[in-house]
Order: sequence, then C-alpha cells, then structure tokens
Amino acid sequence: MYRVFAYVRRDLIRWRRAPMNVLSTLAMPCAWLIFMGLVMPVEHDGNYLDFVTPSILVLTVMTAGLSGGSSLMFDKMLGYLNKFLAVPAPREAILVGKILFITVRGLLQATVILIISILIGASILSPLAYLEMYFTLFLFGVFFSALGTTVAMYLNNHDSYAAFQSFVTMPLYFASSALISYEQMPQILYYIAKVNPLSYAIDATREAAAGAVPVTAMLVLLVLAAIMTIVCSRKFRKATLG
Repeated sequence: MYRVFAYVRRDLIRWRRAPMNVLSTLAMPCAWLIFMGLVMPVEHDGNYLDFVTPSILVLTVMTAGLSGGSSLMFDKMLGYLNKFLAVPAPREAILVGKILFITVRGLLQATVILIISILIGASILSPLAYLEMYFTLFLFGVFFSALGTTVAMYLNNHDSYAAFQSFVTMPLYFASSALISYEQMPQILYYIAKVNPLSYAIDATREAAAGAVPVTAMLVLLVLAAIMTIVCSRKFRKATLG
C-alpha cells in the first residue's frame, strides 16, 4: 500500500501544479449543467435539473477516467513510465495507484459539479443517497480509468489517444439515458442505451437520488470494473521497457 500511495501522491502533486488542467476539466461539465439544466426548454415532470445532474456527474467521472489514459501516454512519451517499470515495486502497485488517483480525481471534480448544481436549484438529498451515488461513481470511475489506461498502453502517441477519447466520449453520452428518459427515445436508441455502461451509472445515480438502492446497476458496474481492471493488469504486466 505504501508503493500504491507513493504513486498516488506523485500524480496528486503533478495535478496540483497545473491549475489550468483542473479548470479545463470542469469547464465542459459546468457548461452542460447550466445549459441543459437551466436553459434548454425540455419537457419533463418535476425538476429537470434533478434529472440531468446525475448524468453530468457521470460525464465528469468518465472524462476524468479517460484523461487518466492521456496522463499515462505522456508518461510513456517522456520516459517516466520506463523508470517506474524498472523499480523493484510490483507493477500492480503502480497500476492500482494510477487507477486510484484517476478515480479519486474524478470524484473530486464531481463534488464540485454537485455543489454547483445545488447552488443553482438542484434538490438536497439525504446522506445515504449521496453515499450510494458516490459508490456508484467510484465503480464507474474505476471502470473507465482502467479502460483509458489499457487503451493508452496499446497506442503509441498522444494524438491517437486524443482521437480515441473524442470518438468515445460524446457518442457514449448521447447514446445513453443522460438527457432524456427511455420512454422518449426512438426504438433503436432505446436498445443502445440499455446496454450502454453510462446508462447503468446514470440510472443507478438517479435511483439513489430518488431514495432507492440500485443493487442491480451497482452489481453490473462492479463486474465491469473488475473485468476491465483484470484486463488492464494483464496488459500492464506485459509492458516492456523501450
């Protein structure tokens, strides 16, 4: 655990020294929250801001998870990854530290978005509801952190990874239950959204906000996170120095 937290501390220091990176990662979720929650004239029963806030939280965690792969890509290009792989610490410790940092960073960013949503009119929930929401976001963050790290291990340059990130983010978001309910979707979009990992995270977050316990969605996210972490671990274990 000491080795894991040493790597987490290293990434936290690097993140703290780049405040513009922090602001840039919050800019898009804040814009989506304000634009969709307050400006768009969407027909919805109840407070639409309460409906759209969980999806913005999930988008924030997903963006943070994918940007973690970009961080690993820079480590590869600058030669830091080779130095980490050469140390006597187990490679799994390095990988767990990376995934843990990316996930915690995403949760911190989601907290900022959550506070903003409350300030502009979203409902204040019970402590249990927030606990369930954060647990869901944590599982989802682990899944996308491991996915981004795995893809970064396969690609050779930052431009390729940036193209992958752009290709994945918005299509997944729009093909989910983020902005409209399942009942309002065209049939083809309904089936796509039902198998979209984002939909599981969004639906679970909304259920938690409504006072329910989203056991099924949490189990699905737990399985996805475990599978993706195992795949990432095997790829990271086989990484060679170059």
